[in-house]
Amino acid sequence: MKIAIVTDAWRPQTNSVVKTLSTTADGLRALGHDVRLIEPNQFRTFPCPTYPEIRLAWLPYGRVSGLLEGFSPDAIHIATEGTLGAAARKWCLRRRFPFTISYHTQFPEYVRARVLPLAVSYAHLRRFHSAAARTMVATPALQRLLDRRRTSKEIAKKKKKSRECFLHRQCFARPTSNAQLRVRLAT
Repeated sequence: MKIAIVTDAWRPQTNSVVKTLSTTADGLRALGHDVRLIEPNQFRTFPCPTYPEIRLAWLPYGRVSGLLEGFSPDAIHIATEGTLGAAARKWCLRRRFPFTISYHTQFPEYVRARVLPLAVSYAHLRRFHSAAARTMVATPALQRLLDRRRTSKEIAKKKKKSRECFLHRQCFARPTSNAQLRVRLAT
């Protein structure tokens, strides 16, 4: 299966998101999947306001679109909500292509300490994640946090199944067709 992983967090950053994605990509490759990472080093970038260690891609939609079209993935996972994640989400929505997404950290709390109130950050997260076939959550503690923050019921239902999906590898077991894959991600 051809799997595209789109992330705004990648090397040279050293954090749990990068480690998780690197391990996931290696594990999927070991299972025989063709994994393509779309990450900031492939783009012109600028420092994230209030967090300059993170480099955000500048106007990435055209290039993200070209990379996805050229790779022709069977599955797309959007790992972050930055400019690359937003561009991949837009690409998927325009083509009605199902995608998974993940929630790794307490980014709204980080942003609140510097710029925006929590209500604004969580409203953005609810909107961003609501279009995904599955929202994957890194830990049960993050799942409980999102439940307390009253994320939409659809996202809450998707989280547990998605964590199980990655842990048991059933989402990425080889389907016999793209249609079967899309059904698997949607259920």
